[in-house]
Amino acid sequence: MYKLNDGQQIPDFGFGTYKLNGRKGVQSIVSAINNGYKMIDTAYNYENEGTVGHAITESGIDRDKLTITSKLPGRYYAYDDAITALQESLYRAHLDYFDLYLLHWPNPKRGMYVEAWQALIDAQKFGLVKSIGVCNFLPEHLEKLQKETGILPAINQIELHPYFNQADMRKFDEDNGIVTMDWSPLGRASAVLQDKTLIALGEKYHKTVSQIILRWEHQLNTIPIPKSSSPVRQRENMNILDFEIANTDMEKINSLTKADGRNKNQDPAVYEEF
Repeated sequence: MYKLNDGQQIPDFGFGTYKLNGRKGVQSIVSAINNGYKMIDTAYNYENEGTVGHAITESGIDRDKLTITSKLPGRYYAYDDAITALQESLYRAHLDYFDLYLLHWPNPKRGMYVEAWQALIDAQKFGLVKSIGVCNFLPEHLEKLQKETGILPAINQIELHPYFNQADMRKFDEDNGIVTMDWSPLGRASAVLQDKTLIALGEKYHKTVSQIILRWEHQLNTIPIPKSSSPVRQRENMNILDFEIANTDMEKINSLTKADGRNKNQDPAVYEEF
């Protein structure tokens, strides 16, 4: 568990749901919950908040034993729109509150993320959400939030995998009491899973490449949120606590990072998502 800067606690491992929709999505998410995942990550723009809500009900697990995250898209960053969109997300998911609610991207050209952040601050006071945070925010964006509102996010969810380890961003988050959460922790099942260094480390520790990557992220004191529709891989991805990667091997993985390591070149300094 991680204790956030607002006093709330969240699990140190989560389950991503991007592209898990409809009946198949429900089955995958129910499987994940039954396999021990206690934190489920969705977003307005994934168009599956209803799927997540149905899976929660079908799983039979008490709502208060789960941590549910969703995200606000940029088109609703005006204050009133943000509150309404959050309420609509809760209605779709059949939930009374989200445990964690995030601004999905800063969308700096539009320049409305401070207004949206103020809406989240108030939504937390209203009881619509327990903790608030952001995704893909750079230091300049976080500093502006603090300057304008006096409140920093509890979470910064960012793209993080061996080819883009975000060392500087992680350091900034840590120095400012923000927990880093990793989206695309396995590099969207890209070439990173075929990396020779990671394959060799898997053989050394008798683990899969995915387990090596997720354990590396765990030891970086970040929260990975891998996605898998396979019950076998869901269990495999969680099975990372029975070994520890040596410091020298951690450095080998850290050395794989690339300046242009983003999977889809989604640079928050210029990328706009609505």
